[in-house]
Amino acid sequence: MRRNVLHISERFDFEAGGSIPSMDIVYHTSDRDYTPGEKVVWICHALTGNSNPEDWWPMMVGKGCLLDPDEVYVICASSLCSPYGECGPATVNPDTGRPYFLSFPKTTVRDIVRAAILVRKHLGIDKIDLMLGPSIGGFQTVEWLVIEPDVVTNAVILATSERVTPYITAFNESQRMALLADPSFEAAESLKGGEAGLRCARSIALISYRTYMGYNVSQKETDDDALFADRAASYQRYQGQKLLNRDFDAYSYWYLSYSLDSMNVGRGRGGVREALKLVRSNCTVISITTDQVFPASNLRAMAEMLPKSVYHEIDSIYGHDGFLIENDRLTEILRPVLNSIINA
Repeated sequence: MRRNVLHISERFDFEAGGSIPSMDIVYHTSDRDYTPGEKVVWICHALTGNSNPEDWWPMMVGKGCLLDPDEVYVICASSLCSPYGECGPATVNPDTGRPYFLSFPKTTVRDIVRAAILVRKHLGIDKIDLMLGPSIGGFQTVEWLVIEPDVVTNAVILATSERVTPYITAFNESQRMALLADPSFEAAESLKGGEAGLRCARSIALISYRTYMGYNVSQKETDDDALFADRAASYQRYQGQKLLNRDFDAYSYWYLSYSLDSMNVGRGRGGVREALKLVRSNCTVISITTDQVFPASNLRAMAEMLPKSVYHEIDSIYGHDGFLIENDRLTEILRPVLNSIINA
């Protein structure tokens, strides 16, 4: 897919207050210019993903995959505050010549969607035939369906929710506490600040993404007589370092965690039920049976509130991360949806 950068020279105001004078938004598209009338598939990426879904969803997006950029026009815009998106706490503040660090405006899911809409308008896309996003990408999808109900024809709402829960916020705050426990984080002397805290925060997050059974299967000790169990511990350390190796910084992680805590599609709209009544898209709602972050019961309830929805469950031992692993089952559910769009 092709990497693009959209420069916005106008001021951008944030929902929670504050503004920035200009910004750049990174986005990836099919390797060609958009032609009006093409079938458009818009992907909203997950928390630590980027705007190239071929990187983080390679079994679903790419040549020969279900979402083939040669067959449909695929777009994914980087979220505000992502370290890969050119606009967030890692961005250089023009007033100081240094990264914003913790002075960047607090960012909500609605801010992220409003920025992505600027990309849509820049490309001249009036209709999105299919929008899909897992996890926080699903947060963006749900918000977008309410903000622009006449733009998105079909949506896939995957492993997500219509609002944050206390359980999710508890995990987010635990991760932020880990960042604050690293003195270099608040010192903010460079983008390497908080690296030890970030390794710990990622380890905390991973536990919420997986399951009891999943760990017991994949991280079982190879030596039944080992004096101390270490395989799962080693895995947690590896996952923490892996995020750093991907050039993810603690400040972007901090801000993205707060954007999760902002999610409430019903805020200022008379509550969740009233907000979801505004959705006009055909929605395919998909849960993962063992997802601790977004339980299947929550997604079933959301599907019942949406005016036009079909509900599916994927049985998996992998918990929330099942959306990255259960590709065969996900393809089985989504292929008829995509075919109906292509053949319309």
